[in-house]
Amino acid sequence: EVQLQASGGGMVQPGGSLRLSCAASGFTFSNFGMSWVRRAPGKETELVSHVNSDSTGDGMTTYAQSVKGRFTISRDNAKNTLFLQMNSLKPEDTAIYYCQTRVGAREYRGQGTLVTVSS
Repeated sequence: EVQLQASGGGMVQPGGSLRLSCAASGFTFSNFGMSWVRRAPGKETELVSHVNSDSTGDGMTTYAQSVKGRFTISRDNAKNTLFLQMNSLKPEDTAIYYCQTRVGAREYRGQGTLVTVSS
């Protein structure tokens, strides 16, 4: 069974940093692309960042324009863990953050972690 568990959220002041983690299990992590998505209050879910697989892809990363230059996605295939380093956080980054992957025809999204950016 595919399981994804995000952690690392919290409350931070504008300009601060947080590092999110996503522990994955139930599939061969290194073979699949992984994404971070977020849902802000009253808004639709937004794709924040994606990283291709290393073993079957090229490990290439992509970012939403709104976070480019501030967020960095990475993965540790040995530990089946996905990361999102978030720097220079802004109030508009406030959202629940989820890690997500597609295995076969099905998309999986784990339990999210809340990030609140406020002074």
